[in-house]
Amino acid sequence: MNSQHFIELESKFGAHNYHPLPVVLSKGEGAFVWDVEGKQYFDFLSAYSAVNQGHCHPKIINALIEQARTLTLTSRAFYNDKLGPYEKFITEYFGYDKVLPMNSGAEADETALKLARRWGYDKKGVAENQAKIIVCDGNFHGRTITIISMSTDPDSFKGFGPYTPGFEFIPYNNIPALEKALEDENVVGFLVEPIQGEAGVFVPDDGYLKKAYDLCKSKNVLFIADEVQTGIARTGKLLACDHEGVRPDILILGKALSGGVMPISAVLADDEIMLVIKPGEHGSTFGGNPLAAKVAVAALEVVKEENLAEKAEYLGKIFREELKSFNHPMVELVRGKGLLNAIVIKPTNGKEAWNVCLKMAENGLLAKPTHQHIIRFAPPLVITEEQLRKAIQIIKKSLNEVLN
Repeated sequence: MNSQHFIELESKFGAHNYHPLPVVLSKGEGAFVWDVEGKQYFDFLSAYSAVNQGHCHPKIINALIEQARTLTLTSRAFYNDKLGPYEKFITEYFGYDKVLPMNSGAEADETALKLARRWGYDKKGVAENQAKIIVCDGNFHGRTITIISMSTDPDSFKGFGPYTPGFEFIPYNNIPALEKALEDENVVGFLVEPIQGEAGVFVPDDGYLKKAYDLCKSKNVLFIADEVQTGIARTGKLLACDHEGVRPDILILGKALSGGVMPISAVLADDEIMLVIKPGEHGSTFGGNPLAAKVAVAALEVVKEENLAEKAEYLGKIFREELKSFNHPMVELVRGKGLLNAIVIKPTNGKEAWNVCLKMAENGLLAKPTHQHIIRFAPPLVITEEQLRKAIQIIKKSLNEVLN
């Protein structure tokens, strides 16, 4: 039962909608994972920032086990004794009136879109079926039909039409374009990633989020932040929007909301927005289940108890300084915030980002290319400084070796 056996099983019986690195993982703890042969790796993807608290964090796992022995699912047809306490905890944690619990990040984005449209009709007075939501080129919010309808990535949308209408595209990090788009009175929301993760950790200019927020306020438009990847301490603050003191009208969370234990997402907003949706108009069988409620509380407690935001801020600076000072012909650019970082790779001697990732895996560090020429680095936030510095040496070594 070696790695090749499991790779062949997936190839034969699974849909071919992913192209993983040829590594088969069987164990994880903290900042490390192990393959089926027992080789240890630094995990520098963190399941796309879902395991910010580290693999199999004891507090989160204990919460999972304890609740799993008692009650896992009731559906929302009945109350349960874990959802209310969780809702109180998370709304106070992030400072909102209400939360709508879902499962995946894509579901949470869909929920936010429905909220914004209904708010536009009920509160702003937009004519039925005329609501528009502004989105940015290069975005990634998931892969449902509606979400790919607001994507500019052909890999996401090509061949899946017809597409859902109601979206207006503008360039990311472009305030004049947003200002012009907001002139349309049918615009009800601006959906934006504080940092575009899938686009290659594209960090906007300082002040962009605050200016965008202020423009939205001036036009009675909802500022909707997709913090599924950037939230929960990843960028050096609890939320990436916190870097500019922006409080989104609608906040979308997922991934690390569970510490990577199970799919948990949430949409937070105040009463004026959240209460436009009435019973029967939106829901999920699994959303807000007792298991998820218990796990999410533990996951969020770990973030504060272990000062993971502050740790990400400190270690992120070390990471970027080290890689920026490493003059290598394949490294065109280093960018990021906190422990969400990327290097832009210049293809050299026939070697590309994929080759660098294969070499890093060979040397004991896992990361994945995005858009063929960018490598994203996002280790679990529990990584120590000593471990981070060892990982940086592996990255440097791999970059040198890939050209030999």
